[in-house]
Amino acid sequence: MATVELRFSALPAHVRTARLVAAAVARRSGVDEAVLDEVRLAVGEACSRAVHLHRAHCPDRLVMVTLVDDNNAFEVSVTDEAPRSDEQTPSFAEIAELADSGDSGPAAGAADPDAAYLEDMVPPGVGLAVIQGLVDDVGITPSPAGGVVVRMTWPT
Repeated sequence: MATVELRFSALPAHVRTARLVAAAVARRSGVDEAVLDEVRLAVGEACSRAVHLHRAHCPDRLVMVTLVDDNNAFEVSVTDEAPRSDEQTPSFAEIAELADSGDSGPAAGAADPDAAYLEDMVPPGVGLAVIQGLVDDVGITPSPAGGVVVRMTWPT
């Protein structure tokens, strides 16, 4: 099992780097080529969410991305240290409701540094709804540092 860990400051420009590294590690892990765009988008959404929360609540803290290449799975965990609230960590029922509402369009642009202005217009759970729609195995749990861990797993 190989592990790659990224830590980066809360700048939207670093989201692109995290997406590129995730795609490279996923490819090396044996994730199907057809799924790599989903990996990039899901990692971008999770990192954009973490960057947005860090910029608002703890700009001096680093966002952490852990990529694990297991024998039969590729796992990405994005950890933020922003203070948790019920609004920031919706239940899976709330995520499904957001995904079904069809209101997830602007969230895709939130991963783009040029569209950072959209972050204030998009509710925090929308990015999680996009991730839930892209990844079959998603977990959202409290992090030890007081934030949230978004864990995404793809088969290899």
